[in-house]
Amino acid sequence: MKQILVFVLFSSILCWMMFAPVYRHVVILRQALLQKEVDYMLEVGASGRYGYIDAEMIRASRERLESKGFNPSLLEYAVGTTSGEDATNPAKPVLRGTGIRLSISYPYGKLFAVDRLIGLDPVPGDVRMGASGVKMSEYVPDM
Repeated sequence: MKQILVFVLFSSILCWMMFAPVYRHVVILRQALLQKEVDYMLEVGASGRYGYIDAEMIRASRERLESKGFNPSLLEYAVGTTSGEDATNPAKPVLRGTGIRLSISYPYGKLFAVDRLIGLDPVPGDVRMGASGVKMSEYVPDM
């Protein structure tokens, strides 16, 4: 009986040690991809050409992240400005000098379920990883 218990404990620890680096790298990679997407969208949206981040840009972002393995329906976007005005309206772009804020979040899901094997509590399923940024709008209307 002791041998079976030792075997089960040893094998679970061995499994955890083998797979722990893999799923932790998945978390790091997802976080990096979210931050890269936020930086890209802010660079484009806050440029002198646009001055906003609209629904079409968000749709394109969902498609880009889907190609990287994200489920687009689970992505949540929050767009705002430092002044409180709407940053999603193409008819009224954010003028130069006002910051455009963007946040993207995605759930951890069951990535940490393997931790249960060694007695650690996994991250709850409703907790989300996220990336955010602020960039000053460079949009100047044509005179």
